[in-house]
Amino acid sequence: MLKSLTARAIVPVAVAVTGFVVVCCIILYSIMKTDMTSDAIKYETNQAHTIVKSTRYAMLHDDRDSLLNIIDNVGTQDGVEHVRIFNKKGLIMFSEHHEEVGRFVDKSAAGCRECHSSPVPSATLGDMKQARRFTNDKGTEILAITAPIYNEPDCYRAACHVHTSSQKVLGTLDIGLSAAPLLKNLAVMRNRMIIFSIMVLIVTIGGVASLLRRNVFLPIKFLVDFTERALQGQLPDQEFPPCGREIEKLAGNVRVMAHDLRKAREEIAKGPKGE
Repeated sequence: MLKSLTARAIVPVAVAVTGFVVVCCIILYSIMKTDMTSDAIKYETNQAHTIVKSTRYAMLHDDRDSLLNIIDNVGTQDGVEHVRIFNKKGLIMFSEHHEEVGRFVDKSAAGCRECHSSPVPSATLGDMKQARRFTNDKGTEILAITAPIYNEPDCYRAACHVHTSSQKVLGTLDIGLSAAPLLKNLAVMRNRMIIFSIMVLIVTIGGVASLLRRNVFLPIKFLVDFTERALQGQLPDQEFPPCGREIEKLAGNVRVMAHDLRKAREEIAKGPKGE
């Protein structure tokens, strides 16, 4: 299979280019996937902080009906799978799924372990650590954010609240969005990168093959034919076509050798002088 010079020249180039393109695309896809996931997390984190700020007035005035209305309205938005507020003990106080109210969340679940991994729960977390991905009971992949509701001076000074200023966290807002849009965008990007990679491979390998054929394979083929005819005593009269300097030099050497060989044959054919 790889006995011909053409195969031995093109196949390694094709394998090397293919490997290089595949590795580069995998690295690029991984980087872009990480960036897109980070952007989605930042967007959802901003949404969570916006909801916390939107519920601030209702919390300060202990207006549970308004707070519940806000949570229900947020929960009806496209892509929102769940939104709930639970207190420091993990008791769900408000939720778009009303049947969850009064239940305790599992502190060992994803998204809770980051804060509750030590005897003293952590009061602050980075945006990436607040995020978690999981599949719900419906089989939908969820990207969820837990945003702590901090105890601010307006909170512990309010008449309706009984907690002290030493309590840093009053509760947590938990919002989960469907990861379907993110997965769809990643799939589209992956398919486009595959198509782009195939196009790059075709153009690159085709271009390299064309250049090799023009500058290497055809001159070598002409040189082979040239030498075969020279060995048969048929010295070609045509000029060697322009090609690489090394091949042209080799052709010139073959022509000189062919001249010498023909001259020697002619002398042998004439026989020794005097006979």
